[in-house]
Amino acid sequence: MAAVDVLDQAGKKVGQADLDPAVFDVQVNVPVMHQVVVAGLAAARAGTHSTKTRAEVRGGGVKPWRQKGTGRARHGSIRSPIWSGGGIAHGPKPRDYTMRVNRKMRRLALRSALTDRAREGRIKVIEALSFEEPKTAQAAGLLEALDIPGRVLLITEAPDRTVEKSFRNLPFVKLVHPRSLSTYDVLYADWVVFTQPALQGVRA
Repeated sequence: MAAVDVLDQAGKKVGQADLDPAVFDVQVNVPVMHQVVVAGLAAARAGTHSTKTRAEVRGGGVKPWRQKGTGRARHGSIRSPIWSGGGIAHGPKPRDYTMRVNRKMRRLALRSALTDRAREGRIKVIEALSFEEPKTAQAAGLLEALDIPGRVLLITEAPDRTVEKSFRNLPFVKLVHPRSLSTYDVLYADWVVFTQPALQGVRA
């Protein structure tokens, strides 16, 4: 069973925590991770894009010129897709981008992502996380003490308004809870930081 150092908010080692092999030491399945990430990004799309067809564009009810005798190509409407200002042929219409992914695949993808980060040594564990008052400077100082540059995924055991307000102005930090942990978030982050209680609450 792999273990990781437990650090305090000053970045000093205060103990060790075991990583559950059922979550952090599985066979990494890249195709499943890819499918789950694509499905997650697709579900985030609004799907409200819309273009007008030639039937929906305003105007164009009169034939621009007679069929024969002008020497010009025949046309029936100035709102044809080949005209400037005309309708759009085969343009996007509102649609649902949701892709079906079953629960076993989502769990396997999350375990694979966490395993990948664990094997790369990109997981940190903090003994506890608390601030007396919301201070972005303290949150930035904590990350500096942990020596974790880049994008950070911070997982806490429960909502804490003081902690959330301290980190929300840092654009490269995302704060989530174990139940809302996603494969995309884990893979997108350079570092995954757990509080010790949150690590014990991870069930993938």
